[in-house]
Amino acid sequence: MSPALIIFFVLAGLSLIGALSLVLQKHPIRSALSLIVVMVSLAGLYLLMGAEFVAAVQIIVYGGAIMVLFVFVIMLLNAGEEEHTDFSKLAKFGGLPLALALTGLLAAAMVHNGGAVPNAGGTDITLASTSGISMMLFSTFVYPFELTSFLILVAIMGALVLAQREKKD
Repeated sequence: MSPALIIFFVLAGLSLIGALSLVLQKHPIRSALSLIVVMVSLAGLYLLMGAEFVAAVQIIVYGGAIMVLFVFVIMLLNAGEEEHTDFSKLAKFGGLPLALALTGLLAAAMVHNGGAVPNAGGTDITLASTSGISMMLFSTFVYPFELTSFLILVAIMGALVLAQREKKD
C-alpha cells in the first residue's frame, strides 16, 4: 500500500469517527468539536486530491469562522446537555427502511453512471487556480455568495431573538 492510500484511509476513518461522534454526543459543544474534526479531516482529503486552495478554505472558513458562529449560537442559547427521549414510532420503524432505500438509490445511480463524474465542458486550467476561483466567485456566483452571507446574518439575528425571549420569561 502506498503512503497516500494509508493517509486516505486514516483521514476517512477519522472523518467517519468524527461524524458518528457528532451525531451521538449529548452535549452541543462536544458535537461542535466533533464537527471541527470532520472539517479538518476533509481538508486533509482535499490536500490528497491536490486541491490546496479548497483545503485552506475548508479550514479557514468552515473549521474557523462557521464553527465560531456555531459555538457562539450554542453558548448564546445556553444549550445544555440533551435529554434522552424515546424515538417516535415513525422514526423507529420508518427510519431504517428509508435509509436503506436512499442508500440503494444512490448505489444504483452510481452503478448506472459508472461511478464517474461527468466532465463539465473540458478541462480549463484557469478554473483550478486561485484567481480563476475568485473570478468565478465574484462574477458568476456573486448572488449565491451574497445570499449565503445574508442567510448567516438572519440565523444570527434569529438566535439573538430566541435568546432575548428566554431572558424575558
